[in-house]
Amino acid sequence: MSAVAEPLVRIPVGVVVERRRADSPWIDVVWRSVGVLPDEPEMTPWTVIREQDGVTLFYAGSATVDLYRSETDRYRDNLTSGTPSIWIVLSPAEGASPYLLSAVTADPAEGEAFTGAGANLVEAVPMPEVLRRAIEDFIAEHHVEKEFFKRERNRADPEALAQRRHDGGHE
Repeated sequence: MSAVAEPLVRIPVGVVVERRRADSPWIDVVWRSVGVLPDEPEMTPWTVIREQDGVTLFYAGSATVDLYRSETDRYRDNLTSGTPSIWIVLSPAEGASPYLLSAVTADPAEGEAFTGAGANLVEAVPMPEVLRRAIEDFIAEHHVEKEFFKRERNRADPEALAQRRHDGGHE
């Protein structure tokens, strides 16, 4: 049996990435994720969608937004934030395409965790309405309110503190 939980729901999406000419002496172009398409278009990854005024949009490929029962609190926080988002993670690649589509998530904490690897490009993009409704339905079906338990701290032992010597040792 695997220790990794399997998602209860997998929502397929397509990812759109932008390459824009940079106004910088140090770099030529800037890459960033700009959106997700509901469902997976029948296109080859890294197909050019549009080129206009130094900006090129690419279909970067397909991924799934995986939903887990244990993360419903985070999904709910995302939806009630005022700007529901999907986090897209691109990792540098060697070869024909400049980046590898690593992950797409609706979990804000997971999206933030991907920023730990300095080479990843992580962007929060607007969540499409159809995805928002699917996540709302998932939360309604699977969310269980967890009771908050405040932990009590162990009290310091004044006798242990009194036995210390000034040179850092114990008597």
